[in-house]
Amino acid sequence: MRRKQALYSRPKQFGRELRVAEFIRSELSDLIRRKMRDPRIDGLQLTVTDVRVSRDLAYADISIVCSHALESGSDDQILTVLQQAAGFFRSELAKRHQMRTTPELRFHLDRTDQEAQRIEELLAQARNR
Repeated sequence: MRRKQALYSRPKQFGRELRVAEFIRSELSDLIRRKMRDPRIDGLQLTVTDVRVSRDLAYADISIVCSHALESGSDDQILTVLQQAAGFFRSELAKRHQMRTTPELRFHLDRTDQEAQRIEELLAQARNR
């Protein structure tokens, strides 16, 4: 006997993954703001915009946005600093939760605002033609 497929599709993340992602987002925001001391990113406003956790809770993909206008090449420096601090963040997260394992943290820059601005400029150019 074949199972009937649901009429609606499930979201990519649900249940435990969402709770873990929200926990990581809130705690990581606090850690970056209060405990991270690195002269390469001092004075920059870093914000955790999104966290996606794999189904097996082994990995957490973290989207970061920097609110200050940065010169070219500094995006890579921010990612390097965060990736080097991933072990520190992971150990701090492990102290703050009751899970068996802590997901491996992978950082990505959130370029949604830049892409939206670029699309707006392209649309404005198309309207002016």
